[in-house]
Amino acid sequence: QLRLVESGGGLVQPGGSLRLSCAASDFTLDALDVYAVGWFRQAPGKGPEGVSCIKMSDARTYYTDSVLGRFTISRDNAANTVYLQMNSLKPEDTGFYFCHSRRLATSQGLCSMPPVPRRGQGTQVTVSS
Repeated sequence: QLRLVESGGGLVQPGGSLRLSCAASDFTLDALDVYAVGWFRQAPGKGPEGVSCIKMSDARTYYTDSVLGRFTISRDNAANTVYLQMNSLKPEDTGFYFCHSRRLATSQGLCSMPPVPRRGQGTQVTVSS
């Protein structure tokens, strides 16, 4: 399994931007490119939702409909990091964002099965004026 550490959340006004980072370490015998890595979020009172996921080997991506055209996921294999650039943020984007990986998954497959975040994992994003 990958150890993932998130950073980059914060408070931003509607229409603003944030970039989240998900750094991977503690690889098993597998190389990073056998994994899909994704960003998920959980709003207060709601279950976790797959926001965007990427297949590390070929960079195929998946986005949930509500963020299409506003969010961009990318990977830097040399830095073992996945980024989520979030533009034109809306109050409904507010939530606890966390990343997760799954070995041999597709990007859509990973995003369609949001996990429960681990204690101490993730970063808060608040969009408010």
